[in-house]
Amino acid sequence: MAKRHSENISIGDALKEFIGANRLEKGLDKVNTKEAWDTVLGSAISKYTTDVKLDRDTLYVQLSSSVLREELSYGKEKIITLINEELGKELIKKLVLR
Repeated sequence: MAKRHSENISIGDALKEFIGANRLEKGLDKVNTKEAWDTVLGSAISKYTTDVKLDRDTLYVQLSSSVLREELSYGKEKIITLINEELGKELIKKLVLR
């Protein structure tokens, strides 16, 4: 049975507690990373993105254009910084473009 609080808490705090208690943060990070990729790089690059996968601290991105892959490889550090800023935490340390 879940523990009860004697005082009132906000919905946000209740959700954070639920996510922490049920160890759902890693799954939410994976979903949020996919959304952050689309937001940061825009719809033009999202059209050529076939898969975005987060594994530990590495972001794997599958692209359908070899030319775009080469262009993005020059700015990996900048992309990592922008995505981490969008997520609000230092989650990604390495970017692999495939």
